[in-house]
Amino acid sequence: MGDTSEHSVTPLYSQAIVQAAQRQGLMLPAALLAELRPGQRVPLATQDALWDAFCAASSDPLAGLQLGLEMQIGHLDSVGMLLVTCDTFGEALEELVEYAPVVGDGGEFVLHSEGDQAFIDYQPHLRIRSAERVEAVLASMLSLTRWATGGRFQPSGIWFAHAPLAAPDEYHSLLGCPVHFNAGCNHLGFATDQLALPQIQANSALRDHLRQLADHNLAALGQHSLTADVQRLVRQHPRWGKERVAAELDLSGRHLNRRLGEEGLSFKSLRESVLQQMACRALQGDQRVAEIAESLGFSDEGAFVRAFRRWQGVTPARYKAGDGSAL
Repeated sequence: MGDTSEHSVTPLYSQAIVQAAQRQGLMLPAALLAELRPGQRVPLATQDALWDAFCAASSDPLAGLQLGLEMQIGHLDSVGMLLVTCDTFGEALEELVEYAPVVGDGGEFVLHSEGDQAFIDYQPHLRIRSAERVEAVLASMLSLTRWATGGRFQPSGIWFAHAPLAAPDEYHSLLGCPVHFNAGCNHLGFATDQLALPQIQANSALRDHLRQLADHNLAALGQHSLTADVQRLVRQHPRWGKERVAAELDLSGRHLNRRLGEEGLSFKSLRESVLQQMACRALQGDQRVAEIAESLGFSDEGAFVRAFRRWQGVTPARYKAGDGSAL
């Protein structure tokens, strides 16, 4: 397995920052721009420096937010096209959770619900300009979702873990929805019934082709990402615990947790995120709840039901029945 310090970002996302700087007449360091080579993924350390230079050169405290609103589908690599060719908004979010590492290693997404509200959380692993970059991610998600659904998407709000970087009214004016700060999380909220919104660029044949490409890209990245390796092993062997997964990776359980901690994660949270995705997909099929619980390694059906309720806010039976919470 490769060095897990080799986290990277698609060059297309870095290009979005360079293009924004050019439009605004901002000067970025020539030596930094020289590190951006066409067709080559950008090391996360270089992306950190690029964000820092961009924000320092801008006089706008909401430079990240503005960049997110200007983001195009093409800046998200093949994953961007995959997302917009999905049949529904809900399907697109499932693909985003799965394939976000193709865009970059700056963070991960988790989908969950609470009653009649659903949320897509962004959990960043960023040290440099974290607030600006989180704002860029959620603003781009909002803008591109509105576009992909033909303007039908109506968010209930955006929540940021950080304090506002400018007057709160400026956020509302730019985003067109309620904005909350110091929330302890970073997520976009919406009514669960909007998961069924059709997308205007839906194309099942192209989606399937792009999914194969995304699988290939994700597998290629896996050799450099401990997170991806753990996710792959949990998908293949959902019954395995930390020690068994660690042994497969030639690590001790303690070393595995320490390495994941460097990426801002824990084995428990990572495993539960994968099991949540697997459970949601399995419940859309014909398997009984007890069979799914057993296949995912739960001690009994009750333990699975309790975990699923914690993840999704509803029981597996209600989710399977399509009770407004099918994430």
